Amino acid sequence: MARSSNGNNGNGQGRVPTLLAVGGHEDRCGGEMKVLREFANLMHGTKVVVATLASSVAADMWRDYQKAFTELKLKPVHLDITNRVDAVDDPRIKILDEAAGVFFTGGDQLAITSKLGGTALCERMHELYLNGSTVIAGTSAGASVLSETMIVAGEAEESHRIGASLQMAPGLGFLTGVVIDQHFAQRGRVSRLLGIVAQNPRAIGIGIDENTGIVIQSDDFRVVGKGAVYVLDGRPATHTNIAEGVQDKTLSVFDVRVHVLSEGDTFNLRERRPTACAPEEVESQADATAEQLQ
Repeated sequence: MARSSNGNNGNGQGRVPTLLAVGGHEDRCGGEMKVLREFANLMHGTKVVVATLASSVAADMWRDYQKAFTELKLKPVHLDITNRVDAVDDPRIKILDEAAGVFFTGGDQLAITSKLGGTALCERMHELYLNGSTVIAGTSAGASVLSETMIVAGEAEESHRIGASLQMAPGLGFLTGVVIDQHFAQRGRVSRLLGIVAQNPRAIGIGIDENTGIVIQSDDFRVVGKGAVYVLDGRPATHTNIAEGVQDKTLSVFDVRVHVLSEGDTFNLRERRPTACAPEEVESQADATAEQLQ
């Protein structure tokens, strides 16, 4: 669940802490740019920090997002970290002054956590998120790092094999109790997310398709974009063979609850229950997007 604030703390003026997790390959080349437009609409301001820490081609990634966010009438600035600095007086903290949003691009999620995790810069991001003044977003690897625990390796196999590498690592901790996977349908990742929730049924597994995102506020998230979001809940499971210790055996797990959500649908992380979006709401959202594009 999203970490909550204990009241107003500074410039947030009582706003709700907000996250946006994107499944990757979101439209950023013109057209609707629905997911990025949602990010812009969530922000209370125009300055957005584009963090390309995960990418091996940071300069190219920055140019793409600089163009996209400028087209959305935002004011992007670039954050790329080569050497980790965790001193209290880290001068890079100033880049967050007046930032209405931080956007983590895709690449390697371990590159983000190893450079940023536990630093003064990361702590400042948490403060700004908790007081509601800064929306924190990420796409692909940048989405996976938003949670307290993240997937860092695991083959997208046809069926999960016990003993196959499912490697987890600490994320940045903006979100607790869930594990986020991305490029979900496109890369056939349902088996590895099933393996995750079989190992730890306490965690909710969330798989996000490309060009799709979830807006997380308090205990709820809402789907935006063209694809689907898959929620795997292992808490009701009645059986699994994952702890039997038989290597390379196919995983079996019974009574896992699976939800598939599309645009406008919501999910309550505390109650673990979805709510369908009414057809008139979908139409209203489409009209609002069309108005913004005019």
